[in-house]
Formats: sequence, structure tokens, C-alpha cells
Amino acid sequence: MSRTMIILGVILCVTGLLWPWFSKLGLGRLPGDIVLERGNFKFCAPITTGIILSVLINLVNWLLREL
Repeated sequence: MSRTMIILGVILCVTGLLWPWFSKLGLGRLPGDIVLERGNFKFCAPITTGIILSVLINLVNWLLREL
């Protein structure tokens, strides 16, 4: 369990460090991503981005299990 938590922590840190680069790719602003802005309120629901990231993570997971 502790190994899993450490790996997840490292992945979150790396993702946070690479986020400016990811934002240049347009993640979070794809067609199908919902952004509502009203006054000082902003709601983001990155549906398409979530689906794409899920497919990529599952593909990497599948490839690693095959090795």
C-alpha cells in the first residue's frame, strides 16, 4: 500500500510540474469540455480531456502488463 501511495504521489508531482506544458497542448479546452463563467464564479468540467487521458492511461497500463 505504501509503495502505491508513493508512486501516486510522484505521478501527481510530475503532472503538476508538467502542467504548463500540458496546457499549451490545449488539454482542458477541447470540444466537449464544459466551462461556465459567471461573475466571480468559474466551473470547469473537462469531459473530453478526461476521456482522452483515461484512454491513454489504460493503454499504458495494458502495455506494461504485456511486458
